Amino acid sequence: MKRILINCSYSDELRVALVDGAKLFDLDNEFNAQALLKGSIFKATVSRVESSLDAAFVNFGNERHGFLPLKELSSEYFTNGADGKRKCILKEGDEILVQVLKEERATKGAALSNQISLAGRFIVLIPNSEKSGGVSRRIAGEERDDIKTALNELTIPEGMSVIVRTAGLGRSSEELKWDLDYLINLWEQIQATIAMRLVLALYTKMIS
Repeated sequence: MKRILINCSYSDELRVALVDGAKLFDLDNEFNAQALLKGSIFKATVSRVESSLDAAFVNFGNERHGFLPLKELSSEYFTNGADGKRKCILKEGDEILVQVLKEERATKGAALSNQISLAGRFIVLIPNSEKSGGVSRRIAGEERDDIKTALNELTIPEGMSVIVRTAGLGRSSEELKWDLDYLINLWEQIQATIAMRLVLALYTKMIS
């Protein structure tokens, strides 16, 4: 039976073990000198939409509100108007899922995106994407073809896509499937947690 074991007994260290029965599949240790937000996912509330900036400001629990460019919204937040033009339907007070792309600095709030991505050891899962699968641009030639073959053996849920990372080179379809299943399970946990609070950190650690 495959399991994910997480040990966070120490505030400055996170240990994640991937095991299959009594066999250790993989082990990852992450040390934090300080808490960083980049990559973290939050349930947030739109404080205002600035059409002149093509962006929205959202409250995701930080003292300074985050900056969300409208181009970083998924397709569900757009509709076609009567004139045929694409129109953003995001408005003040809406609850939205966001991921931190850049830490806040000086007087600027954190840069956010609604196009969520979850990074595993070998692949990146993009839950709200209509594409199916892809390969890191750093991978080329025969290696790229081999990974595409392995990708074809995976069952990627409708409405999601994956990108194989460079760490996925030489990995079997079984190993990629293990990583994919883990990320899908993580996304399902995030979805199940969304209704719990007004502003909530849903995902703050990333296996890299």
